[in-house]
Amino acid sequence: MEIINRLESNVRSYCRSFPTLFRYARGSILEDNERREYIDFLAGCGVLNYGHNNRFIKEPLLKYLMEDRIVHALDMATTTKQKFLGTFEAVILRRRGLSYLFQFPGPTGTNAVEVAFKIARRVTGRHTILAFTNGFHGVSLGAMAATANAYYRGAAGLPAMGVAFMPYDGFLGPEIDTLAIIEQALSDPGSGLDRPAAVIVETVQAEGGMNVARFDWLRAVERLCRAYGALLIVDDIQMGCGRTGPFFSFEPVGLSPDIVLLSKALSGYGLPLSLVLLKPELDCWKPAEHNGTFRSNNLALNAATTTLNTYWQDDELQNEVARKGGILGRRLAEIARDRTMPWPVRGRGLAQAVDLGSGELAKEVQKAAFDRGLIIETCGSRDQVIKCIPPLTIPEPTLLRGLDILEEAFGACVPGRTAEAALELAVAS
Repeated sequence: MEIINRLESNVRSYCRSFPTLFRYARGSILEDNERREYIDFLAGCGVLNYGHNNRFIKEPLLKYLMEDRIVHALDMATTTKQKFLGTFEAVILRRRGLSYLFQFPGPTGTNAVEVAFKIARRVTGRHTILAFTNGFHGVSLGAMAATANAYYRGAAGLPAMGVAFMPYDGFLGPEIDTLAIIEQALSDPGSGLDRPAAVIVETVQAEGGMNVARFDWLRAVERLCRAYGALLIVDDIQMGCGRTGPFFSFEPVGLSPDIVLLSKALSGYGLPLSLVLLKPELDCWKPAEHNGTFRSNNLALNAATTTLNTYWQDDELQNEVARKGGILGRRLAEIARDRTMPWPVRGRGLAQAVDLGSGELAKEVQKAAFDRGLIIETCGSRDQVIKCIPPLTIPEPTLLRGLDILEEAFGACVPGRTAEAALELAVAS
């Protein structure tokens, strides 16, 4: 680690939480240079939904490279892009009754957010984007303005502009209807809130603490967008591509977003790729008005096409995520309720979390898990939430072994209930 600590900027973060040199990865397992294995409950922050070095995706990718196929082509037409577009339309959009145009921004999620904001402002002639408390949409300047966490906003060097924040579902407690607050602000000319160009929302706020919006709340947000002429942008960068079960996290809600943002797991192999899906009437661009050297990475498009054909031709993976998500949620609830102070457990699919209420305690649990062979992340406004996002393809025995390690980590950091207290709780419940 000496050369990394000496030469890499202080901005590095994950290597501080997981201080070892990784050298090998397959499926749900990472291995370091001392051949110690770690179960991966981080999955590249949702990039590796199909695991590390997935052989079904890797073999066509290697063949593609050996044939000297196109890797970089700006946004020129290629057979690789043609196949991806046709496959995504047939496998994802048509099966769900959706119709969108495709725009390839730069290679990361924050690039997709920047594009969405430019489209919304240009189409509506308005400037304000309405975002939500605890939302996270990236750290480039435009996207960062819609990222609520003060830690990231404070690093910009200039004030964030063009975004107004409203309370997310549950932010003010279960008794307060945040939609009523938002509607009052939109309808009252004395509120100080300009009519927004768009509302950007995550159905599940992953980085914000695994906060799950109720379906009724999300549908009400869409109704407000229609009533006040704002576009609805769903940020599915981390929760899309099957993380909650369906390919899009908004499918069971019944939403019809104007713009959908995808990245992270889109390529299926960890290769950078992001995508903006926009309704056809919103295609306001002139050629090259928004561009980027690494848009539509053809190597990533090849991997993405293979991923769609392998995992999304039927509902098998979606059903597996629902089943494993049930196991994960139940086990986390058991771990949480066996402590002297039980904590909230929340999430959808294979995105589940335990809110410890203390960033210091969550870091202790994270370290104890790492020391025992489990990679797991913290999230939330104070890093107080332990977040579990394993690969969707994780074998059940590996999932259970990882949860055993997590339970051991909790046991090392937090006292468990006495046998008498546990019996009383069981009888009461």
